[in-house]
Amino acid sequence: MLRKLYAWTLSLAGRKAAEVWLAVIAFVESSVFLVPADVLFVPMAIARRERAYRYAFVATVSSVAGGIAGWLLGYYAYATIAVPVLEFYGKLEAFERLKSQVTEEQLNLLLVTSGLAHLPPIKIVTILAGVVHIKLWHFIVSAVIARGLRFYLLAFLLRRYGEAIQAFVEKRLGLILAAIAVLLVVLYIAFKMLFG
Repeated sequence: MLRKLYAWTLSLAGRKAAEVWLAVIAFVESSVFLVPADVLFVPMAIARRERAYRYAFVATVSSVAGGIAGWLLGYYAYATIAVPVLEFYGKLEAFERLKSQVTEEQLNLLLVTSGLAHLPPIKIVTILAGVVHIKLWHFIVSAVIARGLRFYLLAFLLRRYGEAIQAFVEKRLGLILAAIAVLLVVLYIAFKMLFG
């Protein structure tokens, strides 16, 4: 099923309404969808490199809006909507464990790591942020920074290097972004230990 969903999402890149589909996929990825918007973003940005930054803007705005929808689900409709979604993905037990253990400080780090490198998946963190009542403005600022950094970095690489970097982006960019996210967490912890 996942392979078919991935192939369907990838097929949207060649359509006239690809930009609209990018907005839709980026929106639902941040709240309920399994396939990342990168699957659509990468081929679109390679096919029309002059529009890479425009696509990054669309993906960032839509992803943040989807994140807000996830936050609202967690805040207002956890039992009625979010629980069935988490059950569908088999993530409810892990989510409940995370919810009972996470501190506000840890959640701030998760907002950055999930938005930047999908660690953990962004839909989990957006719902969690609503459940634990993180301030909406704080959530939005974190999402804009993390998601914007991800999509604009992709746009820069794809615009500059095109198809030559596609395989690298698809296979290794996630690892690089994960390493950056881990580095940010280590720096944060070091800062707290030295000055906290």
